[in-house]
Amino acid sequence: MNIGVLALQGDFAEHIATLRRLGAQTAEVRLPKDLDGLDGLIIPGGESTTIGKLAVAYDLMEPLRQFGREKAIWGTCAGAIFLSKDARRDQPLLGLMDITVLRNAFGAQVDSFEADLHIEALKQATQTEAPYHAVFIRAPIIESVSGSAEILSALPDGRIVAAQQGKLLATSFHPELTDDTRFHQYFLSLANA
Repeated sequence: MNIGVLALQGDFAEHIATLRRLGAQTAEVRLPKDLDGLDGLIIPGGESTTIGKLAVAYDLMEPLRQFGREKAIWGTCAGAIFLSKDARRDQPLLGLMDITVLRNAFGAQVDSFEADLHIEALKQATQTEAPYHAVFIRAPIIESVSGSAEILSALPDGRIVAAQQGKLLATSFHPELTDDTRFHQYFLSLANA
């Protein structure tokens, strides 16, 4: 498996380290040519407006959209916003997932938190019953899913924090900041399908 990580801004190095621990080949993606030969792509957390502006500046928007129509993409935190069709504000979006995302839904940096999530798709894929300990940092929520998108996980109060649409995956939290590799394993299985 050869997985790219969009390396325009944000915590791409942490995703690369986790993927390498799982034995995947990795590539930093900054230009359209960097997408060649990849089986999947992770769009990391960071600042979604900045990621979008840089993607426009480097002529990546249409190549990323085309890639996502054919192959697996996973957006974490800001990456989930960038994948969405609607972020309730004017900013560059890929518009690949039928989700509406609300930025900074939990508040500022000081309102960051951790939570244990029960995610059936991870249990089935990894044969592990343990809850997934998720790290939320200035996190968005997925306000709604439509079309063929489906909810993978929500907080106890019902706020959606993970969704999937075919080979597209969006999480509000940061799996790369934990030692639990199950979400990365799950993404590798999508990229390999």
